[in-house]
Formats: sequence, structure tokens, C-alpha cells
Amino acid sequence: MIIITASFAVPPAGREEIIALCIEHSVRSRAEPGCISHHIHIDCEDPERLFYHEEWRDEAAVAAHFAVPESGDFVKRLTALVGERPAMQIYRAEAVSVADLG
Repeated sequence: MIIITASFAVPPAGREEIIALCIEHSVRSRAEPGCISHHIHIDCEDPERLFYHEEWRDEAAVAAHFAVPESGDFVKRLTALVGERPAMQIYRAEAVSVADLG
């Protein structure tokens, strides 16, 4: 599984437009093959910051997601609205049961 996280500060001006854009992107992304989970959250400790958490089946699904024209358009629109590209991290992960942790 691939996990993607991203976060960014939201300027007060345009906040509703930014949140609507992010929700639209998550809904569209969840319909893509290989998407396990794709959500945007408000940071409870810093309400001016939004946080993305995504889970994808594998690298191929992420590559296909990044190749969707709407994904590129989303990043361009979001960057223009918030003034910078979101900080993004990508991880390979495997599930671990609590019993395996000892």
C-alpha cells in the first residue's frame, strides 16, 4: 500500500473555495481504480491548516492518479489559491496487526 500525506495553510480569504476544491478532488479520487481512501481534514490544533491522507493499492495506482489531468489541474488551482505547493510525503506501507507488535 502507498500512503500519501499533504498539508498546507489556508488563507482566510478563499477558505470556502479551497475546502470545496479539496472535497471535489477527494470525491473524484476515491472513484479511481486502486484508491483505498482519500480524505481532507482540518487540523484540530491549527484550524488554518488542512491535511490530506490518502491510501492507494500500489505505485501503479498512484502513477495513474498523478496522470489524470484533473489531478494536475487540482494542484495548479490549489497552489494558486494558497500561494504555495502543499508539502507532500509518499510512503510504502504494510499492515501490521496489534498482535504482531508483541
